[in-house]
Amino acid sequence: MSKITLNKTKFFNNLDIIADKTKSKDKIALVLKDNAYGHGLELVAQMAQEYGITKAVVRTTSEAKIIENFFTYILVLADIPQMPDENIRYTINDIATIKKFPKGTKVELKVDTLMHRNGIAIDALEMALEAIKEQGLLLEAIFTHHRSADELTSEWFVQNKLFSQVKVKAKSLGYEELRYHSANSASLFRYGDFDEDMARIGIAAYGCLESSASTQEDLQPILSLSASKNSTRELTKGERVGYGGSYAMSVGAKVSNYDFGYADGFIRILSNNYTTPNGQKLLGKISMDNSSFLCEEEEIVIFNDAREIAKQAQTIPYEILTSLKAGIKREFL
Repeated sequence: MSKITLNKTKFFNNLDIIADKTKSKDKIALVLKDNAYGHGLELVAQMAQEYGITKAVVRTTSEAKIIENFFTYILVLADIPQMPDENIRYTINDIATIKKFPKGTKVELKVDTLMHRNGIAIDALEMALEAIKEQGLLLEAIFTHHRSADELTSEWFVQNKLFSQVKVKAKSLGYEELRYHSANSASLFRYGDFDEDMARIGIAAYGCLESSASTQEDLQPILSLSASKNSTRELTKGERVGYGGSYAMSVGAKVSNYDFGYADGFIRILSNNYTTPNGQKLLGKISMDNSSFLCEEEEIVIFNDAREIAKQAQTIPYEILTSLKAGIKREFL
């Protein structure tokens, strides 16, 4: 069977680097949404707890419930609860949704500082704070999200300035004790002196941060994907492989089929155009449950750095990682 291996030593190395930037483990809020970026929600939560991470960020309540015993603080980004929960905070993404949150819910208010995706407008801040109070919600934090912290542009500075204005406004309205946070992975590595209450760290913890605006050479990918052989056959010159016979053998050779296909997350655009880290060439179109390679090993490594396979697929490592299906066996070293 195909298998995902997570390297705990590399994961802890990445967290050491991140903790050095945040100046404290307590300021790291590990982003575990979408099955921990494909790495495995419970498995990564377990490793994070062992390291000493106490904060997590997820997408939904169901994700939060799976990991609630691993963390003292969990922020849900895109859900509205049925009832309040002591350890879970919920994001207010739109001023119109405030009335939908049950009284007593712990909430964090998201403010739009250029992303123009989720979050209230800056000029609606006072109105939102008043609505939160009227609804009987427990406001704990105000935050925002950077849209291009990984690019060498001035937008990172513009958003920081806008968020500073938000902080000043909120504090002038009596909200002195709130948490304020804006840094994602790319943003954290642009700070010379990080001074926010926490940083929401995803891709950097998994070792696949790419940024033209900062350096992070010591981060190491923690996920390796391997596949097991189903069968081997000897093909002659001219014989064609897979659906549509899109690959014709240029010479006679042994071709093996492995148990990893597009239903498992092997992006089909790589058909006829991928070579593994160990030099095994993919032949023909990727099938739903399997793929053929010019080799006969019992097991092959499909990739051990999502950034490299992403380049060949003309996409980003996030898509490669989150495409990996939850049913693939996962284990850590």
